[in-house]
Amino acid sequence: KGRKSKIRNSTLNIERMALVPDPPCMSNLSRQQNAMIDENIFGGLKDNEVSTGTTIMAVAYDGGVIMGADSRVSTGSYVANRVSDKVTKIHDRIFACRSGSAADTQAVTDYVRHYLCSHALEAERPPLVSTAASLCKRICYSNKDQLLASLIIAGWDPVDGGSVFAIPLGGTCIKVPFAIGGSGSTYIYGHVDNTYKPNMTKQECTDFVQEAISRAMQRDGSSGGIIRLVVIEQDSVDRHYITLP
Repeated sequence: KGRKSKIRNSTLNIERMALVPDPPCMSNLSRQQNAMIDENIFGGLKDNEVSTGTTIMAVAYDGGVIMGADSRVSTGSYVANRVSDKVTKIHDRIFACRSGSAADTQAVTDYVRHYLCSHALEAERPPLVSTAASLCKRICYSNKDQLLASLIIAGWDPVDGGSVFAIPLGGTCIKVPFAIGGSGSTYIYGHVDNTYKPNMTKQECTDFVQEAISRAMQRDGSSGGIIRLVVIEQDSVDRHYITLP
């Protein structure tokens, strides 16, 4: 009988606790925490934010690198620019593919271009691709809470030849044989993993980049326009553009 009365009293206490509302500060805090969890896990957008998208790619071969990107700049469902150039020159033989916020990536590449020009004058030699990637990494990592910038740094230098560095969101810097980025890249990871093979020729790399970006543009609504290709070698930098039917 005593055990039953204790159980009944504890049940009443639990029901009373359930009826007591949370303090206002705790309720607001829990709502904010839930909103942050939803945003981080489910990819929700903050107020006044719009989704952006692109497809960028670079691959190294014996003698140089080939970089490519689509040309569509989107702000949500609105196409702000159909023929943007997302392959930006940083130095004579070093370029950057930009994805994320156009303003952020333009600011980062402008700073890196300035630093590289000063470095080349002081060293009296062309800068290394790894130096450009390290500068981008430092800027992106130091400002990772304020920037929405994902970059691919690639080019040719006398030390490493053709090389590619991937700098995703957050500022990590990784040297890779090829790299893809942007919203369109999620559609072609299987394709590039299956198609890429080491020691490809220049023509094979060109076809590889062109086909991968065209497949991404066909499936990603935020990628489109034309395909811009940049071929960087020791003695030349050639730009091409390809229109799709």
